[in-house]
Amino acid sequence: MGARRIEALGETLDQLRHEVAKLRAARKRLVLAADADRRKIERDLHEGVQQHLVALTVNLQLAGTLVDADPPAAKALLEEIGRDLQQALDETARLAQSIYPPLLEAGGLAAALRSAAASAGVPAYIEVRAGTAYPPEVAGAVYFCILEVLEHAGAGARVTVAVREEQGTLAFEVVEDGVGSAAPTVRSRAELDRLRDPVEALGGQLTVRTESGGGTRVSGFLPLPDDPRRSLPGRESRL
Repeated sequence: MGARRIEALGETLDQLRHEVAKLRAARKRLVLAADADRRKIERDLHEGVQQHLVALTVNLQLAGTLVDADPPAAKALLEEIGRDLQQALDETARLAQSIYPPLLEAGGLAAALRSAAASAGVPAYIEVRAGTAYPPEVAGAVYFCILEVLEHAGAGARVTVAVREEQGTLAFEVVEDGVGSAAPTVRSRAELDRLRDPVEALGGQLTVRTESGGGTRVSGFLPLPDDPRRSLPGRESRL
């Protein structure tokens, strides 16, 4: 009996060491992913929005010199400035969406997912309970998992999204049918870890499967705090 207990304790210790190693690796990946995201945002700001603003400054100065000397040229330049300004605004909105979409807080998960599908240009059927407030970290984790599939869907693909409450969790599933895709949506272990780590850090689970035909099914759940004020009636679907 003593030998069995010692053996069982040894196995338990080995399992604990393995879990600790997994936690450390996941924590390191989260830190590295956050750093990579910050670097990407800096590059996008420098190469996108900042360049647009520099061009706007130069063109505004030039337009000022043309107003009296060459009004038609000044008008044409002001129209170009307007287009550049719209591009800068669109780029700024895209950056804000990638950091944390304003609609996720203002309009909820349903509105944010509808907007993300429209921005990605992907035909999507979205079924999410409307008028429901979820903890921001939970809603954010679900949103970014679904966003990953929307942004990597192949040309001509269709996406189906379902988010629902089940036994104290927020369960979600997003399926990309793979039409027009040459490869699965999630292609590498690094991409898979990037999706899974934030979900598991919040006590949830994530599963990614490749469907027949090259599509991808991402499903998972995150625990929800017990809050009777959270659920409100109503459901919102969109094709």
